[in-house]
Amino acid sequence: MLEGMYAAASGMNAQQQQIDAIGNDLANASTTGYKAERVGFRDLLYNQIDQAGTTTSAGAGAAAETIGANQSQGAIQSTGDPLDLAIEGPGYFTVKQADGTTALTRDGAFEVDAQGRLTTAEGDLVQPPITLPKGVSPSEISIGSDGTVRGPGAGGVLGKISLVTVASPDRLLSAGASLFTVTSASGAPRPVAGTSIHQGALEGSNVDTATEMVKMISTQRSYQLESSMIQTENQMLSIANQLRS
Repeated sequence: MLEGMYAAASGMNAQQQQIDAIGNDLANASTTGYKAERVGFRDLLYNQIDQAGTTTSAGAGAAAETIGANQSQGAIQSTGDPLDLAIEGPGYFTVKQADGTTALTRDGAFEVDAQGRLTTAEGDLVQPPITLPKGVSPSEISIGSDGTVRGPGAGGVLGKISLVTVASPDRLLSAGASLFTVTSASGAPRPVAGTSIHQGALEGSNVDTATEMVKMISTQRSYQLESSMIQTENQMLSIANQLRS
């Protein structure tokens, strides 16, 4: 009988993780380049038990785990800011963090620091480095769909913003602030083809608020059912103890 309580408790824990993921998605519904989390469920260990002389399998409940991000394209929204860049298609911008590590992001809301270098809002440097010459303002640069950055004047190429991808984007590790780091499971970054960059635009979050709210209601109901199961099991256990006394 205790097995039923353990199974229900594990189910409640799994549903709570799903609720946390949904809450995180809703909180980032307006975050540039954000990708909704995907949560999966799996059965826990099954044990062979003897019930009234009959061998049967009894599960230990369910567990939830994040299986990656929804890689669907977010809506491209025009901003008019020459340093805002949106990716259309697969791929990521590469940035160098303050600690020297490399990260990937689809958040193209870039800025220029005091040295004229192209950075993220958090100050991470775009890779390969792009530096605006002294006296050149962001409004004077153009960025092509292939990432080529040009300044004023004929032939004024300042560099090229490259896009990369990995074999398994779902296996990238979230580092916060719309950043991801590469893992052995994701594979090493490699150049991506067939992807365009839009200047003066940003990719919105791909979170569908209506879908997330429906998932939230369904998950809460499942959580309540698991809770009711524990209460029922507890009542049955109390009755059994009274019969023994």
